[in-house]
This record gives sequence, C-alpha cells and structure tokens, in this order.
Amino acid sequence: MDKPDEKQGRRRSGSSARRHSTVAEDAAALEYLGHKQELKRNFSMISMLGLAFAILNTWTALAASISLALPSGGPSSVVWGLMVAGICNLCLAASLAEFLSAYPTAGGQYHWAAIVAWKNWSRSISYITGWINVSGWVALTATGGLLGSTFIINIISLLHPDYEAEAWHQFLIYIAFTLISLVINAFSTRLLPLFTKAAFFWSLTGFVVISITILACASPNYQSGAFVYGEFINEVGWPDGLAWLFGLLQGAFSLTGFDAVAHMIEEIPQPHIQGPRIMLYCIGIGMLTGFIFLSCLLFCVNNIDDVIESSAGPLLQIFMDATKNPAGSVCLLMFPLVCMLFTSTTLMTTSSRMSYAFARDHGLPFSHIFARVHPTLDVPLNALLWTAAWVVVFGCIFLGSSSTFNAITSASVVALGVTYAIPPSINVLRGRKMLPPNRAFKLSGIVGWVLNLVGIAWTILTTVLFVFPPELPVTSSNMNYCIVAFGVILLIAVITWIFDGRKHYTGPHVDVEGLEKGKVEGVEAVLEPPSDSPTTTDGTSKAVA
Repeated sequence: MDKPDEKQGRRRSGSSARRHSTVAEDAAALEYLGHKQELKRNFSMISMLGLAFAILNTWTALAASISLALPSGGPSSVVWGLMVAGICNLCLAASLAEFLSAYPTAGGQYHWAAIVAWKNWSRSISYITGWINVSGWVALTATGGLLGSTFIINIISLLHPDYEAEAWHQFLIYIAFTLISLVINAFSTRLLPLFTKAAFFWSLTGFVVISITILACASPNYQSGAFVYGEFINEVGWPDGLAWLFGLLQGAFSLTGFDAVAHMIEEIPQPHIQGPRIMLYCIGIGMLTGFIFLSCLLFCVNNIDDVIESSAGPLLQIFMDATKNPAGSVCLLMFPLVCMLFTSTTLMTTSSRMSYAFARDHGLPFSHIFARVHPTLDVPLNALLWTAAWVVVFGCIFLGSSSTFNAITSASVVALGVTYAIPPSINVLRGRKMLPPNRAFKLSGIVGWVLNLVGIAWTILTTVLFVFPPELPVTSSNMNYCIVAFGVILLIAVITWIFDGRKHYTGPHVDVEGLEKGKVEGVEAVLEPPSDSPTTTDGTSKAVA
C-alpha cells in the first residue's frame, strides 16, 4: 500500500506535469500566431480577473467621475446611463470575445483587424487600429493619476477650507502616481499577480464597507426612489435630450478598458477559454457593483446643488452628508484612493503590453527598442518607459484647460471604443464568416448579428457625443480637447504610415497549417497550406500571402 506522502508526491508531480503541458501548448499556439513566448504566464484566472476588474474598477470610476453626469442629466443619467453603457459594452465585449477565443495574442484589436480585413487594406487598417489602441491606452492610463490626484486635492479642500488649488499642485501629484506605477511595474513584475488579486479584494471590500457605512449613518434621512432613479438635472446649457446623452460619458468611462485581458492574454494559461470569460465577467461585476453603489450614494444626498458645487468634490460631499464627520469621510475615501493606485499600476501594465505587442510587429518608430523584454526584470521595460513618458505629456493638459477631466476621459473612451468596433465591423461587412467555426467562444446566428450591430452603433454614438464641449457657452478653457487629441492620434498614425509603416509594417504573421482555422486573408501566412491539403471552397485552409 502506498504511503500518504507518496500519493501526495505523485499528485503534485501530475499537477506540475499538466501545468507544464498546458504552458507548452499555449506557447505553441502563440507561435502559430507568429510570436515567440517571451513573457511569463504568471497570472491565474483570479489574478487576471483581478487585473481586469482593477482596470475597470467600475464603482470607483463612477464615484470619481460622478461630476460628469450630475449636472448633465442628474441622478437619472448617473444610474441609467451606467445600465445603457453596460448593456452596449457587453455587446462589444461579446463581439471581441469571439476574436479573443480564436486568436489569443497581446496585439488584440489591431491583430484581429489584420486577420479579417480585405487583403489590399489589411496592413493599413491594422496599423491605424494599432496606433489608436496604443494612444487610447495611454489616455486611459492617464486617468488613473488624474482621479487619484483629484481625490487628494479634494481631501485637502475639505480639511482646509481656505486652500486654493492650483493646476500645478494636481499635476505634481499626478506625476507621483505615474512614477509609483512605473516603479511597481518595472521591479515587481513577479508580484503583479498577487498585486491584482489584492486589488480585486480591496475593491470589493471598499464597495461593501462604504455602501453599508453611508446607509447606516444617513438613516433614516434618505432621498426618495423617485429622486434616485428619476430626477433630471440640466446645468450644462445643452438641450435636455443632449444633456442626458452627454451624461453617458460617466457610465461609458467606468466600463472602458475591458480589452485589458486581450493585451495580457499571453500571460495566462488556456487563454482561448479563460480570456473571453474574464472579459465578460468583469463587465458584469462592474454593472452590478456600480448600480448598487450609485444607488447608495444618491439615497444619501442631502442637497444635490451642494454636491455639484462642492469644492471637496461630489463624492466627499456625499460622504459628509451621510456621516456628518470630516475624519470619517476621509477614512471612507481611502478605499477609492488606494483603488486608484491599484488602477494606475494595472493600467500602465496593460498599456505597456499593448505598446510592446505593436512594436513587436514593427508598428512603432524604433520598434526594435520597444519590443525588447528586459532579460532580468522579465518586463518590456522600454515600452513601460514609453507609456510613462506619454502619460506625463497627457498630464500637461492640466496646465491649460479647466476641462482636463472631460478631455482625458473622452479621449480614452473614444479612442478605445473605435478600436473595439473595427474588428466586428469588418466581420459584419464580410457576412460574419471570417472567424474559425471551431473557436471556443461563439455567438450563433441572429444573436451574433444583433450583438455586433448594437456594439457598433454604440461606438458611433459615443464617438460623436463625447467630442462635444461639456457645457455652453464654449470658451477656450472649458473646450473639450478630446477632438484635438484624437485628431493628433490619427495624424500621427497617417504620417508614420506614409513614411515608415507602409515600408516596414507587415502585420501579424499567422501559421495557417498550425492554426487549422478559418479564413485568413489579410495577413502574410508563415506557411502555405500543404500540397496534399488544397484550398477548399469554404476557405478553411485558405491563405493569401
């Protein structure tokens, strides 16, 4: 009879063998997509879900950005705007999950666009998609330091009523957030899975503690349900319908970044199965926690005008309304403040991986530099420095506009939203026949068409809405510079394509024989189909070099 320790030893060795086998299979699948496995697959399902949820951090993002929707639609826009944005983003996420299950590579949208696009347009569409995605992630990374620095300024304003905030004060705090995120990413990469798990549980703990505390402290002086779910406010000067739609920016921003799992996909096992699940789970969790949290906040409001105009910020003012205690309010704010540190770090992680992947395919200037993985730190250090540098540049908007928050959040939502829509749009235009039928996640029949079209329509709507100025009359200081930022992104993409990209960018390479999957027309195939496996009429072995 075997001894217990011998049985345990065999179990451990068997588990280790299966784990190594899975890692080897994942590396082989990545090689079929044209890339060598360089990054370690350190993330488990929970730690990657933690990273995705830490990036969305929906309840924290909603709390920090409530100033966007309260004057532009009021409580009805705050609550129901989240639900509208959540449903539409679920449609987009499900559409992208199909691509992720078929082609799990860190390139994400630009890679998928290259694979399903028309041959003659493949490289240019992929290149522009990549540039917009890189820029969108830099803008989203900037929002972490933006919100964190806003919380700190709000605390100072609450505790010191005579304090007069200057733009450069917040800029310096913003730089501190950026540097802390850079250091953690550069020197603690092996701890990142634990860091993201901690972020997940800290966020959920903060959500529960704050919700219970403010409801208990405010009892029994609650707002009515009619106020929380039906009150409309318009203080922005736009017509009522447009004002409510502009309030959607808060909900859209709080759920932007769900493609993070795609850009980190080369660091989790079984990516074609786990990736789509995580992408959908994080939005579902975000919608649920966000709806409950917003409801709790709005039930505890005393005077909505005081909340909108408070120098301490809307969130801290609501905490004050509930607790009647400055110290208690600041203690509650520690939860979202630490969440923003987690978020800033994970945003930079994902943004650097996106830049690394694009450089690996020769999409960036000096790609050979940004595509390097540091031999001892096991991170794309140059891509991290690239991201941090551009985040600092984005922060310079602080020094020139009073609508910095609107500009940066709008730029991130618009840029990333456009990249979310490009691959499914091409697939829809080509009859939804460009993905392999044997993918792990599949939207069948009319469901796929409906979800794709709703997601695309949502992107068109938000792209148009969120470049408008947030209020009337428009001045140079309250102008929404998102349109300028997005125009610069497109200009850089076109210019670099003309002078560099069209000569050196080939797009991702796909091993057709290794993948044994559906139509691949838009990219150069690494291997032609074998001579004894002729191209079929349905395209299952088709490749156009």
